[in-house]
Amino acid sequence: MEKLIETRNLIIRKFREEDAEPLYENHRDEEVKKWFPNECYKDPEEAQGAIQFYVDCVDNGHLPFVLGVELKETGELIGDTGISEVEGKPGEAEIGYCIGAKYRGKGYATEILEAISGYVAERFGIREIYGRVVHGNDASAKVLEKGGYTFVTEEFGAEDDPCGRGMWVYKKEV
Repeated sequence: MEKLIETRNLIIRKFREEDAEPLYENHRDEEVKKWFPNECYKDPEEAQGAIQFYVDCVDNGHLPFVLGVELKETGELIGDTGISEVEGKPGEAEIGYCIGAKYRGKGYATEILEAISGYVAERFGIREIYGRVVHGNDASAKVLEKGGYTFVTEEFGAEDDPCGRGMWVYKKEV
């Protein structure tokens, strides 16, 4: 295991081959499909291909930088997190996170945000991190707020808006 970050309850690490099935399961959850239909894998093989891509990015130290999130107590893969570049804006990144259904509501997403924000600032020289949330996804907006992110604007018509409903944009300076 290549552990990159350890928190009170979690290990944030590079993906492994055996993560394909739990990654697939976490992303086929109805809540994930509702808010991120474009991030749901059609089968474990597609998840495996994504893992290979993520591992390559981590190994080569470039974005997108996506990691698995493991529950320290059990070793289970409970989610994933990562950052991607904000096109044309060096020093800025967008953060994302996904927690499996049975692990939500326990504060893990906030724990991830706090840990990964500092890590990427140090590793990549990122000074501004954005979190974009589909309109209506109040739970994710609350996670960003608890993690120290501040609402800055709404955006409509973004090419990468997965639901076409508009997005709330949050920002954290690190």
